[in-house]
Amino acid sequence: MLQTLRNAWKVEELRRKILFTLFIVLLYRIGNAVPVPYVDVANLTAYMNSMSNTFFGLMDVMSGGAFSNATIFALAIQPYINASIIIQLLCIAIPALERLSKEEGEEGRKKIASITRYATVAIGLLQGFGYYMLMKNNGSFDIIRADAANSVWAAIVIILTFTSGSALVMWLGEQITEHGIGNGISIILFVGIISRFPNAIAQTVTYIKTGALPWWVALLMYLGALAMIVLIVYVNDAERRIPVQYAKRVVGRKMYGGQSTHLPMKVNMSGVMPIIFASTIGTLPATIAAFAGKADGWAANWNNSLIYAVVYLLLIIFFAYFYSTIQFNPVEVANNLKKNGGYIPGFRPGKPTSEFIQKVLNKITLFGALYLAIIAIVPILISHFSKSAALTGLSIGGTSIIIVVGVALETVRALEAQLLMRNYKGFLS
Repeated sequence: MLQTLRNAWKVEELRRKILFTLFIVLLYRIGNAVPVPYVDVANLTAYMNSMSNTFFGLMDVMSGGAFSNATIFALAIQPYINASIIIQLLCIAIPALERLSKEEGEEGRKKIASITRYATVAIGLLQGFGYYMLMKNNGSFDIIRADAANSVWAAIVIILTFTSGSALVMWLGEQITEHGIGNGISIILFVGIISRFPNAIAQTVTYIKTGALPWWVALLMYLGALAMIVLIVYVNDAERRIPVQYAKRVVGRKMYGGQSTHLPMKVNMSGVMPIIFASTIGTLPATIAAFAGKADGWAANWNNSLIYAVVYLLLIIFFAYFYSTIQFNPVEVANNLKKNGGYIPGFRPGKPTSEFIQKVLNKITLFGALYLAIIAIVPILISHFSKSAALTGLSIGGTSIIIVVGVALETVRALEAQLLMRNYKGFLS
């Protein structure tokens, strides 16, 4: 990774893209420090800390702490992610959108992107209104200043600030994709998560000094995180290669085909999406309890309970199968092989081929789902059985590590691809 970054820095065009990306990241971090008007940030932060085991805790991690501080980027990239998922699902359910995404090429993709932007603004308005109502209905915390608690103007300003902030974050991500090193939305999410790492390390050091956390436990915790990173890197590149043979064809005086190749199928085809979906739904009971004013008791420790771990495990497996079904269609792949004169040795083209591909897909999806579940569940079990306040923040640590490592690998691949296109000798040698 470091060698790739050094090689990219030597190329003037890539160096400009890296600097542009860093500038956009700086703007994003500045926006994360600017609070919206009419909000008492200190009381809000204390309130959000008491709800860290709900969906709001996940939102705070994804936004890099902006959500608990009610900054202009409090909603972060979540409205865009939700809009992208909804539009992606609608492209499968609505034939007109499916034709738009598959048959109209670049123009169709631009229209889909435009629809996603409008959906992002709509979801941002909805989430901004929900966030405002959450702050207003918890008056005992004095989150909204007394002079603005019942002001319509204050409500409009707060909601529109949250919405415009989410739209601006979406625009910043698109600028990184277009003028920077690529993967703009993922990089914004990556920056938001790693921005919390220094505070987490400092908090761990404080726990060690005060005796709340033994040093050897902290060492084991970081060694476990390192082992998770190695496992994520290994599985992220793992794939099942199905051999494919193409028949020979004679066109004029030339013979085409006859070569052997393979059909690659990623083990973790759905990426981190099953964990994000499972976290969102799994924290709903504690979130509903918090809205009902019952954030204590079982709701306060929901994210560290064994019941939550079991529910989380089942949801991850379900969404892993659900998302792989959306992304990979065995019937379509089998038909494309048949049209191009390809076949899998030992299976007839058509239905037998699609059934074999479906069988392989089910097996690797189960393995990928179990891998995601292990990464996500182990920190929860450690937090549950340790009974230590110093380890309660581990419940969403696995999700953060998967996202950070996955985005880092994607970014390095993007830089390597751009180096290859420019025929960089130092990289190719």
